[in-house]
Amino acid sequence: MSLLAIVLYLVEFVRGAALISFLPIYGKNALGLDLDVIGVAITAHYLTDTAVKLAIGYLMHHLSVRLLVSGGLVLSLAGILFIGYAYSPWMFITASALYGVGISPIWIVCLTKVRENRRATQMGVLYTIWLVGLGTGPAVTNFTLERSDDLTYWIMVAVSGAAWLLSLFIPHASHAEVDYVPFRRQLALLGDRLREMNLLLPGMVLQTLAAGMLVPILPSFAEGHLGLSHSQYSLLLLIGGGCTAAGLIPMGRLSDHLGKKWFLVVGFVLFGLALCALTGMTTLGLAFAWAFVLGAAYAAVLPAWNALLAAYVPPGQQGLGWGVFSTVEGVGGLIGPSLGGVLATSFGESTVVRLAGGIFILISLFYLLFPFRMFRGEGAAGDTAR
Repeated sequence: MSLLAIVLYLVEFVRGAALISFLPIYGKNALGLDLDVIGVAITAHYLTDTAVKLAIGYLMHHLSVRLLVSGGLVLSLAGILFIGYAYSPWMFITASALYGVGISPIWIVCLTKVRENRRATQMGVLYTIWLVGLGTGPAVTNFTLERSDDLTYWIMVAVSGAAWLLSLFIPHASHAEVDYVPFRRQLALLGDRLREMNLLLPGMVLQTLAAGMLVPILPSFAEGHLGLSHSQYSLLLLIGGGCTAAGLIPMGRLSDHLGKKWFLVVGFVLFGLALCALTGMTTLGLAFAWAFVLGAAYAAVLPAWNALLAAYVPPGQQGLGWGVFSTVEGVGGLIGPSLGGVLATSFGESTVVRLAGGIFILISLFYLLFPFRMFRGEGAAGDTAR
């Protein structure tokens, strides 16, 4: 688990660096690409990522963990290397798509290693590693981008290479602890899961749609609207990400004790209001203050949301279960970046940020009216909160 956790951190470091900083900034400033092309490239990344998630249950049963993880990571390394030579829109999009192939296996494998008697602790650790990696990647690369695009590119290549090399030390006999489920049975189970949690589906898609809309436009929004340098943008990300990382464990404990509903309602409405407020910011201090609110809101939402999903993962079918949920959430992630890029090209980055904020507020209202008593994972301790 420790080795997998290190590999997960390195993978998420590069993912954050690439998607949140390098692709949008390098694509716009160095290659002169429009935001709609950058959005399509990020969508291509999520498309290949989602395609692997669809097949993850089958792959985990037939391949060793080492082969699955290392094979994916070498393809992702090839994608990162290709980005440095992607001088046209189609090459840029293809490189981003290739990079997305190897992201899913390490995360799903880590989830299957979580022990039932230590689920809360180990899930908290995994999400902290994921968040720290996703946050430190763009924070570091935003500083290095002020010095050199080449330096940033080679840092991403080096970290991707290190993740792949470490994956070769995973024991050859290591297999994910999942039951074999024939493909037809998997489809039937998929249908059962989706029918059982059909009321959760709109929130799953909308929240990743809104978040995906922000990915290709955040750096240009920070630079053009907020007037931030790359290093100041890094500081903004560190404030928000640090607040989230610090709040994950205490917020998770509170949501277990008090119930998930109000953590989702309050968390999403604060997130949406903070995004809308950022579009009216004229001072650096206020922008940093709203970044703090964004981080606290995300810390409230993430443990409650994933605990709700975890209640629907059948024992022994973690690969299938988490693959299904990740795929459904990925629908919004597929649409969001392209939509955000097109809207930003036509109406400006501030419009996209306000629209995303409005969607998060709408999601909050959805969970306010949501019948939580119908769903698993909400015991008596949480009923008083509803």
